[in-house]
Order: sequence, then structure tokens, then C-alpha cells
Amino acid sequence: MTLVAGSARTVPAEGGLAQVRPGSVVAGSARTVAAEGGLPEERRGSVLADNPPASDSLGFYIHVPFCAQRCHYCSFNTAPLDATAMTRYLAAVGCELDLLGALAWAPRVRVETVFFGGGTPSLLDPAALAAILARLRRRFAVAPGAEITVEGNPESVTREKLHAYRAAGVNRLSLGVQSLDDAILRRLGRLHDGRGARRAFEAARDAGIANVSVDLMYGLPGLDPEGWSRTVDAVLDWQPDHLSAYGLTLDAGSLWGAAGVAGLPPEETVVAQYWRLARAAAERGFEHYEISNYARPGFRSRHNQIYWRAAEYLAAGPGACGFVGRVRYANVRATPRYAVTLEEGRLPLDTFEELTPRQRLAERLILGLRTADGVPAAWLGARLLCSGGPEPGSSRGWPAGGAAWLRDAEPLRRTIDAWRGERLLADAGDRVRLTEAGFLVSDALFVELL
Repeated sequence: MTLVAGSARTVPAEGGLAQVRPGSVVAGSARTVAAEGGLPEERRGSVLADNPPASDSLGFYIHVPFCAQRCHYCSFNTAPLDATAMTRYLAAVGCELDLLGALAWAPRVRVETVFFGGGTPSLLDPAALAAILARLRRRFAVAPGAEITVEGNPESVTREKLHAYRAAGVNRLSLGVQSLDDAILRRLGRLHDGRGARRAFEAARDAGIANVSVDLMYGLPGLDPEGWSRTVDAVLDWQPDHLSAYGLTLDAGSLWGAAGVAGLPPEETVVAQYWRLARAAAERGFEHYEISNYARPGFRSRHNQIYWRAAEYLAAGPGACGFVGRVRYANVRATPRYAVTLEEGRLPLDTFEELTPRQRLAERLILGLRTADGVPAAWLGARLLCSGGPEPGSSRGWPAGGAAWLRDAEPLRRTIDAWRGERLLADAGDRVRLTEAGFLVSDALFVELL
């Protein structure tokens, strides 16, 4: 049986239908540098100072780690909500923005998107969120039309809070609905019910937020085709501007990943749920522009497209990951240690990795093929050329056994030809893209491209 990419039975190699979080390593085997307990102090500043971004336009990810309750499927970096910890975090993230803004190259870059992820960013008091954005604007040039997104859970948003967020500059809300079935929501560990989800969406519209995205999950225990159809139709009736839908994955670090969960639907049911959404969204005028994402015309997530285009972005907050210049970096994950590091006046970098040209090429291919736009055909040709050979641009020349490494490219070439023959991979002018059916099994190709 062909497995749905990113379903609960598979842990995807950053492809398929699983959610890609900011800074996830997609190219694999990049050299990660870290000392015991994190980077030595002398390296924390130099990693970013010595790797200025190639672009003058960046995204900015801000991680808010707090949750009122951890969901059973969640493996993200979260911490229990605590007033003292929140106060300390807010001071620390302000210091981090100051230190990042003091980098020599910071004055030349412009922030085009800001994304508050979590955790549950909608737990932020409006004044605290406004203060973070004001600090960011003091330290960086933020584009007048920047997309500023906040992730929110239905139980933690109100019309008044969202109105205040909007006044602070937030112009996009990503609402974590996941399901409208109250029994399933309880089993997931969610704190809202179906009616609360609808009220939260209406509150966003009442507050004047014109760009609202809704997150859903399928492949859930106890979710049958009829229940999924009811949820899909109901949410589409709300007329959101964007929709994200992720197949359940049992990731290490989650409760269900460690203990397992009963009642998962069979693979054919998960596949049917994928197609049910894809067809319903298309009928309502949504563009299926990325494996897990649908948008009305003009409402693609500008921030997430930075990740899928392997472009550059800064990051702040515990466990947040950024990518600038040649390096991807990660902050320390534990919120107390993150705060201590910044209280000592140091950037909280924990690890970084320098990507080789071949790894960059593989990453661009994998991320680009997640999207309906696909990738230039020349990139795929370059990947075939460098299979088993020297790094692109390497000065060390071809190895003596050059014919042997050229033969090593043949398995990948045959895989790509087979995908074309099965109409999983399609050519469109000078670009190559996965079809809707190709999205379903994309992990198999992504593994080959690594």
C-alpha cells in the first residue's frame, strides 16, 4: 500500500503532508556545530555577524512558547503558561531584538513579513505584542505593507483582543481550529469546541482582520469520512481566506508519539480525506499552492513562502530557528536558559549549520517541489549532474572514477522518469512540479533527492 506522505504511519523527511515548521532541516547531514551546553560565548555573536544575509529583504519569526495546555499530538517547543515566566520571556525577547538589530548588517535589511508562532501567541496581552512590534520597528526597517501574522487558538481570542492586535499592526490571523467535532477536540487535548471555533473566526472578522487562515487536521483517531466532510464544508462556508490542512504525524516528543494512540483511520481513509478537501477547496475557488495549504487568489502566506523558497529569515524566541547567509541557526530551547543568556547580554544561539552548495540545491528542490509553482527544470538537471560527484562549484575537479559517479546518477534519473510516466511529476515550460497525486507520495521522491 502506498503511504500518504506525512501520515501518522510515517515520519516524513520534511515532505508530504506534514507541517513544516520554521527552520526545519530539510537537506539533511548539514554540519551542525555546537558545544556542550550550546555554542561557546565567543561564537554566539560571530555566527550571525560573520554571515550577512545575501538579500536585503527578510522574514522574521518570533516564537512564543507558552500554552495553557499541551496538545497530545504536539512536538513543538512549548512551556506551561506562567505569569512570572511570561514577564521574563518578554524582557528577554526585547533584548534579543536589540542585539540582532545591533549587527553591522542590520540597517541595510528590510523586514517584509513577521510571524508570531508557538506555542500559543494569542496568549500575549495586546500591550505586550504591541511592545514587541514597536521594538522590532525601532531596530529594523519594517516594510509599510509587511504581512504580520499571529497564530491563535479559539479559546484565547476575543473581538477586543484581536481589535487591539490589529491596532498594533497585525493584519493576518492563523486560527488553530483542527476539528469541529467536540469529541475529537477533547481527545486531541484542545480547549475549545466547535462553536467556540466559529465564534473566534467571527470575532476576527468583527475586529477587521481581512486575512484569516484556518488550520485543520485529518487522519485523526475517530475521524471518519463523513465527519471530515462535515468539518470541511462547514469551515469553507465561513469563507476563510486561507486554509492549512495537515495529516496527523506521530512525532517523537509528543505524547502520542511516545505512547501511541488507538483508533487511527486506515491509509485509504486518510487518502480519501486528502482528496475530499482538495476537491472541495477547488470548487470554492481556492488555489492548492503548497502541499498542505490552500488560498484564495492573492492570499497565499507570504511568510511561509519564504521557507518554501529557501529564502532568508531571522528568528527570535526560545528554540526559534533562522537562516541567513550560509547558516541556519537555532536558539536554546529551554525558556529559562534562553532568558538567562539574554539577561547576560548574549545572543541565545545554541547550534548552527553551514550548508554546502549541494545541500542548498537539495533543499531548494525539496521545498520548491512542495509548491504548485514547482522549481526550474535546470535545478533538477543540476541535481542529477551532482549525484555522487563533487560539490557544485568545487575546485577539486572530477574524481578519477568520474564514470562511476555518473552511473550513480542513474537510479535517481530512473525514479524521476518513472514519476513523469505516472503523472506524479509534470513539466510546465521551463519548470517542473508535482501534480496533486504527486503531493500524496512526495516523501518517496524527496528522500531520493537528498
